Amino acid sequence: MKLGRSVQHRNFFLSAGLAAVLAAILFTGASPSRAFAGADDKVVATVGDHQITESQLDARIKPQMASLESKIYDLKRQALEMMAGEFLIEQAAQRANLSLADYLKKEVGDKVTPATEAEARKYYDDHKQQITQPYDKVKIRIISGLTQQRVEVQRAKLVTSLLEKSPVKILLPAPRVQVASAGHPESGGKDAPVTIVEFADFQCPFCRRAEDVLKDLRAKYGDKIKLVYMDFPLPMHDHALDAAKAALCADEQGKFWAYHDDLYANQSKLAPADLKAYAKQLGLDTAKFNACFDKAKFEAHVRRDLAEGSRLGVDGTPSFFIDGRPLIGVQPLPAFEQIIDEELAASGQARAAPH
Repeated sequence: MKLGRSVQHRNFFLSAGLAAVLAAILFTGASPSRAFAGADDKVVATVGDHQITESQLDARIKPQMASLESKIYDLKRQALEMMAGEFLIEQAAQRANLSLADYLKKEVGDKVTPATEAEARKYYDDHKQQITQPYDKVKIRIISGLTQQRVEVQRAKLVTSLLEKSPVKILLPAPRVQVASAGHPESGGKDAPVTIVEFADFQCPFCRRAEDVLKDLRAKYGDKIKLVYMDFPLPMHDHALDAAKAALCADEQGKFWAYHDDLYANQSKLAPADLKAYAKQLGLDTAKFNACFDKAKFEAHVRRDLAEGSRLGVDGTPSFFIDGRPLIGVQPLPAFEQIIDEELAASGQARAAPH
């Protein structure tokens, strides 16, 4: 595990205190269930004669709690990585017979060139809309901030070099769930050691953006990964459900991924007539496709995907599960790489070389 890379590229951060997060979770604005408590279900609130049970509460906040669990894991991992880096630096200072301050000055401070006033001026000009004060009042703070950024980069380089001699193994178990993904469209290695399940919506612009990252992952890891597609059409998208059903009709004729690519390339044209036109362009049996689509043959399949996603805490797209480990939203390539590399290492597989 390359600690330096993960420190620079981790993408999950606990953006507010736990109390604030929990407050946002509890006040969702949705109506509580009318069901009454069962014999073994603890009542946690009453509204007149109406009872709200713990199981009802748990069901209501499950998506947010799943997200919170991932954020807590990430917060702990970041702390472990920082602690490991601090220990490595302390040990290196002792080996060099230097105090910690002198060692950091030698290996970090002396190797950093302070930011110049010209660089500060450029930064100010590039961020005028965000900076409301005159340049002369913020110049010193900008120079200090830019210099500190360089110090942090140099410190990360130092930790990375120390890790080459003393690798760090993070033993903290990652949050992981079981995803019922059997029987869904897949690509990649049939027996790949790492499986990426994506819950997506063909009309979602963020899912379209994620396609570029997934393409890079397929090129980099080849048959070391398997990508599984599951549908999670959002109610705000008028044609998402139809598009999901149509893609499964294309899958019935062995053309899911080609059809999938056409849909993402034409997100503004997903009306039923468009969906049938794409099938014709791909050379599908249009009579069979149209009958499948018009009879909503796969609507129940899509509804099951929605239910499975909701069970796992999915409340937006794209949402990924890498060997059951959640990764939510459009994420940069390093966020995927870190988890994939960890899963490959755990399975005893070497990372695939770039193709």
